[in-house]
Amino acid sequence: MRVQTVRNIVTGTAFAAMASGLGGSAAFANELTGFAMMPANTFAEGPTSGQFAGAGAGANALPLLNKQPVQGISAVLAGPTDDSFYVMPDNGFGAKTNSADALLRIYALKPDFTVWTRRGLRGSGTVAPVSFRSGRELTSFSADSFISLSDPNRRLGFTLVSDMATYPNGDNTIPVDPSIRANHLLTGSDFDIESVRLDSRGHFWFGEEFGPFLVETDARGKVLRSEVHLPNVVLPGSTTTGTEVMSPQNPYLGSLTPNLRGSNGFEGMAVSPSGRYLYPLLEGTVTGDDAINGTVFKNLRISKFDTKTKSYTGETWLYELEADGTNIGDMTAINDHQFLVIERNGVTATSTSGTPFKKIFVADLTGVPSGGFAHKTELVDLMNISDPHDLNGDGQTVFTFPYVTIESVLILEPSTLLVINDNNYPGTGGRDTNSDHTEFLKIRLDQRLDVARDCHGEDDDGDHEGHDR
Repeated sequence: MRVQTVRNIVTGTAFAAMASGLGGSAAFANELTGFAMMPANTFAEGPTSGQFAGAGAGANALPLLNKQPVQGISAVLAGPTDDSFYVMPDNGFGAKTNSADALLRIYALKPDFTVWTRRGLRGSGTVAPVSFRSGRELTSFSADSFISLSDPNRRLGFTLVSDMATYPNGDNTIPVDPSIRANHLLTGSDFDIESVRLDSRGHFWFGEEFGPFLVETDARGKVLRSEVHLPNVVLPGSTTTGTEVMSPQNPYLGSLTPNLRGSNGFEGMAVSPSGRYLYPLLEGTVTGDDAINGTVFKNLRISKFDTKTKSYTGETWLYELEADGTNIGDMTAINDHQFLVIERNGVTATSTSGTPFKKIFVADLTGVPSGGFAHKTELVDLMNISDPHDLNGDGQTVFTFPYVTIESVLILEPSTLLVINDNNYPGTGGRDTNSDHTEFLKIRLDQRLDVARDCHGEDDDGDHEGHDR
């Protein structure tokens, strides 16, 4: 495994002394400096949802009449004000077959973090909705707090839920909500969006898992062009076949054989400092890529996409999961050659076997040619964070983050990260048997990341091979 020491990715010279003082545990030197929680039962206005997702869990019944859950956060961006954020839920209830009534949205919100000051704990630890445009605090997740993805000009190339008279889930007899049809709203049976970035023109780009596809919208969520398919680049040593990477849920699959497992598409996606290039990261291994190094479901592709030409460049790298890692959760750029990647397994605090593995790594493409493996460095062990002031109130001075899925990381400052879990509403078992809440963490790193201070310009070529820092 290509794992380096923290010293390779941070500035400063204090690492050795710090690690020695903590028994060699660099991860434990990272400290929880802010905590907020959004209850599982947080809802927004909208059509009835969860009609096809079973009876519910954690004492929370489905369906949800005339409302949408603000849940399953899978991506985060800076919000309309310095203390607010845009968060993107995924497809709703986890599958194409149960999420036709879940709308695809981005919400604006503001955590009031509990923090430690010289006067003690401050901040309510709550999360409030805010206006999507201005950041003004709202009393509820009303229409002013979100944008909904839509395709009013029918740019997408396949049949959508909004084109149908009845939902394509369950027994196909429940009429599609009139608001979905009238506004051509996109749902969780159209796409499973898992990542989002803003390009240099202020357009949203979504990475999703059913294709896997990239989808471009304007600032209000309106689709601008047909979905972008992922070409199947044959990497050195791979035995992969097929001209395109396709999952079992790909609407164009037909009689073809999928070469990517379901729910293994673009879980993470970074954008270059210039805003021109996207780096989507698959959550699973393309069939045939195991042959590159003899591993099993460990090699994940990082592709490069040019938002100016609307095409993939052909450059492709590999991210190799750790022995205990089974999935990635997010990917965000530090600069033009280093990226944060959340890596995890499916074990939680309530699992009857196994140990939760939840970490953040730095993936470095410096000097790595197309087809090569990113260099990895462990940065944060999310199961071992110093919490000397017990910000979450659990009576412990070591904070753990044992949720199944942790899918959002944002750099707030060179030494501070925001990390958010995906609570898979109404799923249970992250910390206890109740429906999981959504937790917002501020984590202060023991060293500063080499964060890009400015953009390289629209025409930055983002070359990695042979790049010296």
